[in-house]
Amino acid sequence: VPAVLRRPPMGDIPPGANDMKREDRILSRLWRAFPLAPRSLHYSPDKEILGNHFMIMEYRAGLTIGGTWPDFLAGRDDIGAALGTMLVDTLVAFHAVKPADVELGEFGRPEGFLQRAVAGWRQRMALSCDDAPPAAGVAVADWLEANQVPDGPPTLLHNDFKLDNVLLDSNSLTPVAVLDWDQGTRGDPLFDLATLLSYWTEPDDPPAMHELGQMPSAGNGFPKRAEIVNLYAERSGRDISDFLFHRVLALFKLGVIFMQIYAQYRRGTSSDERFRRFGDLTVGLMTFAHEVAMRRAT
Repeated sequence: VPAVLRRPPMGDIPPGANDMKREDRILSRLWRAFPLAPRSLHYSPDKEILGNHFMIMEYRAGLTIGGTWPDFLAGRDDIGAALGTMLVDTLVAFHAVKPADVELGEFGRPEGFLQRAVAGWRQRMALSCDDAPPAAGVAVADWLEANQVPDGPPTLLHNDFKLDNVLLDSNSLTPVAVLDWDQGTRGDPLFDLATLLSYWTEPDDPPAMHELGQMPSAGNGFPKRAEIVNLYAERSGRDISDFLFHRVLALFKLGVIFMQIYAQYRRGTSSDERFRRFGDLTVGLMTFAHEVAMRRAT
């Protein structure tokens, strides 16, 4: 029976990233109530075996769609529309799982989740800069601190839900698995929705969003972000009146992640030349996040 070995990548890893123990805790339980979660079969904390801790999990066959629309789907705008709806339905189904039903009722720290996220990502921004952080990043962090909203009723969170973390059946393009659970926790479910939309590019977005290249959503029939928010609200029954805060926080987090990667390149801990442009990309993402916060963009 085929299986998948997962371990953290080589090199420096930001705190909390690639947490195989966390992923095993989730995937050894979640499959019982959420069939799209592959089952974890084994976790080893022993770093002597492979150079780091690792897990072995169930294998599922399928394809992923990243930033480039596949050639075999050229002209199929109906598929883009269907994938947009599928992502909402998948997120709604996942958020409907009661943590206690899958022995995850004590998982994470949902109280104060949003407040900790603001403080934590602001600190990571500072640590990834050798001098002053970009002015736009500081402005966004200030806005988040001044516009805190209460946490919504907690659910399980994926924390990096996007199209290329969903494995699709190669014929029907229906989901067969949701992958990459190493950041999972419990918290405000609207942050999962905001994370998805932080990758969701639209035609009129600034260049930084198009440079992201995470989802082929600027065309190909994909719904607009506002349609996705309304569809999620309709199908989940959740109140989205505070969603602007979650939206800005997710964009801020994404900007800081690219800032961390750029810092590795700048400090010489990574020699990957692809990371050279991430300094400018970060400024662009933070500027866009500030425009969204000021309601000059969506």
